[in-house]
Amino acid sequence: MTIAVSTYANAPDLSTDNYVLLGVATCFIREDGEVKEVEVLEPIPTGAALALLGSDTPTSYRAAYGTTLGQVLGQDKLQRPAGVSATVQFCADFTERVFAAARTHHRDRSVAEQIPVGTTYEGFQYSTERKRV
Repeated sequence: MTIAVSTYANAPDLSTDNYVLLGVATCFIREDGEVKEVEVLEPIPTGAALALLGSDTPTSYRAAYGTTLGQVLGQDKLQRPAGVSATVQFCADFTERVFAAARTHHRDRSVAEQIPVGTTYEGFQYSTERKRV
């Protein structure tokens, strides 16, 4: 049995090998009176992922990436999963949200079984009809 060592001062209950699901969502921001489309990388907690996986529920997520905290929380900066464009922005409060999402996946491994580390899921019912501003 290997014991993972925590490397996170703000999350002593988590370690670099904890699973997390990251989604690329299409969002919209208001800037100078105009609405601008942006892609955002954000953690998806277990409950939200289970509600969306294999359902007909429209969502702004176009893809989700199974990864680990160690792969996304680099030594000196945040790291995007392989395949995620450098133009995709990290969401607000990314670090806090990724820790929270990792805790949900730690309690319930069902999403990690469906989207293992290193894989991408693109079967969402992607839609921007209802814009996230």
